[in-house]
Amino acid sequence: MISNQQPSLMLVDGMALLFRAYYATASSGYIRRTKAGVPTNAIYGFLRYMWDAIDKFQPTHVACCWDMGSKTFRTEQFAAYKGNRAEAPDDLIPQFSLVRDVTECLGIPNLGVVGYEADDCIGTLARRFSDSMNVMILSGDHDLLQLVNDSTSVIIMKKGHGNYMHYTAETLYAEKGLSPKQVIDVKGLMGDTSDNYPGVRGIGEKTAVKLIQEYESVEGILANLDSLTKGVRTKIEADLDMLHLSRALAEIHCEVPMECELDLCRLNVDHDRALTKLEELEMKSLGYLFGIAVGS
Repeated sequence: MISNQQPSLMLVDGMALLFRAYYATASSGYIRRTKAGVPTNAIYGFLRYMWDAIDKFQPTHVACCWDMGSKTFRTEQFAAYKGNRAEAPDDLIPQFSLVRDVTECLGIPNLGVVGYEADDCIGTLARRFSDSMNVMILSGDHDLLQLVNDSTSVIIMKKGHGNYMHYTAETLYAEKGLSPKQVIDVKGLMGDTSDNYPGVRGIGEKTAVKLIQEYESVEGILANLDSLTKGVRTKIEADLDMLHLSRALAEIHCEVPMECELDLCRLNVDHDRALTKLEELEMKSLGYLFGIAVGS
């Protein structure tokens, strides 16, 4: 890293990258493995994805946030939350812990808190550090767009290696016509099929966005129910409780009780330690990513 560059923190959504890396190769039917048969395809892809973004956006500090199990405060609020998720593939399960070993060997802290999602940890750290430095969030999850502000941006991975959409408040509004806070209200209205909460039945993304653009917020909509078409008003009135619950589920919790010392996030790869771990996983060829000269 350049010594005189302005400090910046990249928060990596670990599960988003790991799942993306796994399915990018597993879909072809080929699973990379060590000679002992340990699957490593997700780790291999994860490292390439993460380091491509680090190389492109040049953060001085990096931390990786992880989900810590399926039970969170959201499942207590709504038992069916994410209840539609399939079990992780057998070949991915051993890679959950192995990938954290790898990031640790690169000097990148692994962060997560039981009872909260990685998104909540990311939101908490973004809020904590964005007063003193620029924060970049790396993910494929558009829910994180609600965290955008003057010093926090969200880098969404697009299809194809090395393609990103870098969202600031300006680019978010230019593309979607929404402010970051309005992203939460839209999700409250339309729900989220991947997270398994319904929002208002019969209201999809197009209608939700149009309503929020016109009335600015859920509160604005509810204060103007008489102005809505009969069909939309009837749907909202029938699902009012679920609207409020869905919005609560969509909102990222930014006050997770967690420790994170910024100095420990400074990017400074110990080449010997990193190479030892890469050799152990039989992916020494990736040493070039970290500036490690790898002999034949």
